[in-house]
Amino acid sequence: MKNIAKNLLISVLAIFIGLSSVYAQTASERSPINVNLIIDGSVSLSGVKDEINTWVSRRLDQILVNGDRVTVWSAGTQARVIYSGRIENNERETVKRSIRDISPVGNNADFSGALRDAANRQSGDGYSYTLLISASPAALTSVLSSPQANLLRFSRVEEFTSWRALVVGLNIDSKVKNAATAYFTQ
Repeated sequence: MKNIAKNLLISVLAIFIGLSSVYAQTASERSPINVNLIIDGSVSLSGVKDEINTWVSRRLDQILVNGDRVTVWSAGTQARVIYSGRIENNERETVKRSIRDISPVGNNADFSGALRDAANRQSGDGYSYTLLISASPAALTSVLSSPQANLLRFSRVEEFTSWRALVVGLNIDSKVKNAATAYFTQ
């Protein structure tokens, strides 16, 4: 009985280790993607800026690989691109510095303008990852009542004490429709 249990345990571990190596893919092994990072640039950012900077820096270290294209918006009174470039060598630090240097301005965050611009910049072939950081519960209200509300339809929200992070599936509806059409016409 002891040998059976021992053999079963060894078999389970061997299968687990074998499958994990088949499905494991480090970030450095994947193809480059487009990363859109939209940060609330309104005065609501002031009280949580350090916490957001720390969290975003860790997140960027987890997801960015050489070759990724990154665009960062400061969504203050008017959304503006504060960084745009391809990640090579030490560019991660340049991206992080651009985020740290955001100076909060105005009472409103122009998420609509940043989302519209990010959606327009997307190429049809590549994958993209869009992360929107909102420091005010009211900041998303203007987006939800604008024509860009449909851009938030496919989002995942992560709530923090005084802010939230939304992973937004920009233009994903057309990709899903095209994939479904291609699948069913084969």
